[in-house]
Amino acid sequence: MEKTAIIGVGQTKQERNKKHQNFAEMVYEATQLALGDAGLDIKDIDNVITVSNDFWDGRTISSMAVQDVAGAYEKNVSTVEGDGTFGAYYAMTRILSGSYKNTLVVAHSKGSESDTNLITNGMFEPIFTRPLGLDNITSAAMQARSYMNAFGATEADFAAVSVKNHGNALGNPHAQIAKKISVDDVLQSKKLADPLKLYDISPITDGAAAMIIAGDEFTRKLAGGKVKPVYLKGAAFCSDAYDLGLRDLARSPALKAAAEKAYQMAGIKDPAKDIDLAEIYDAFSYMELMWYEGLGFCGEGKGAEFMKSGATQMTGALPVNASGGVLSAHAVVTAGLIRMIEAALQIRGDAGAHQVQKKVKTALAHGINGPCAQAHCVWVLGASA
Repeated sequence: MEKTAIIGVGQTKQERNKKHQNFAEMVYEATQLALGDAGLDIKDIDNVITVSNDFWDGRTISSMAVQDVAGAYEKNVSTVEGDGTFGAYYAMTRILSGSYKNTLVVAHSKGSESDTNLITNGMFEPIFTRPLGLDNITSAAMQARSYMNAFGATEADFAAVSVKNHGNALGNPHAQIAKKISVDDVLQSKKLADPLKLYDISPITDGAAAMIIAGDEFTRKLAGGKVKPVYLKGAAFCSDAYDLGLRDLARSPALKAAAEKAYQMAGIKDPAKDIDLAEIYDAFSYMELMWYEGLGFCGEGKGAEFMKSGATQMTGALPVNASGGVLSAHAVVTAGLIRMIEAALQIRGDAGAHQVQKKVKTALAHGINGPCAQAHCVWVLGASA
């Protein structure tokens, strides 16, 4: 793949309710942080991609609320309504087209001002499925149960993911929920949709994030300065069937297909050995185990076993969600872009208190879209081009 790189990142603190900031103010903060990180001025940016969602924002053309504060004046600007990883993919393709030297990607979400159940019910087929009242939590419970039935996974296996990620979040100043908990704490927390409990489910979150992606020529001009480029080695996305009844919820062929394509581009032969760290979209605890399998870190049905081996711990062979993951903060639309930011920070050695002990040369970041993770976007990031 032609050389493109992340040259600047920024994110707000992820909070339950940012009463002190509206959409525009959050995006402005994240944008300025990314520009500062890259040592650039908004005048240096060629074009802007905003990532937002009309349903979550409660207005049509939600991107219009943030384009000015993202510096879109007199620039080409476009919008992606989905996870931030897909917005980054669009940014990369713009640069690879030869039309632009760099692109600013911004994403925002305020879950505190949304009705999550009503909005996520709208994901489903409108005639037969939507009237059943399905939402993100109840559909995820169906998927978790399907996975348990197929492979013998237990609620305690899911709880172990929650324990790990909430503990990892203790070192992340941007995380919303960071705490030391036990498997028993998770199992005894309030059951919201069998078999999922409060600590199995990511929180309602407000937050914004921004990233600057640049082509090779522009990146080389910054060489020798404060910028630490993180190179985009491979990227791919794939979508499964829309209707849940047409899918095997215990497996994710879309993730497997996206991962294999990204690995091929990046020259990854054995992901469990060739990747040093992963930031994956764990909206629910059980998902992390499923995504281990879809990403090729372990065999089918072996997600819990892989985690129990200690490989995913901060000091393990392949740390996963050292930031605390989405279970510690879930600003919808923004969460996937933050996975990329966190992976980039680990490669740069700038992750602070949640920096893993091993040298991270190659990292994976992952985002999802749609009910029960209908679509997946996989990125392989590297310290060198």
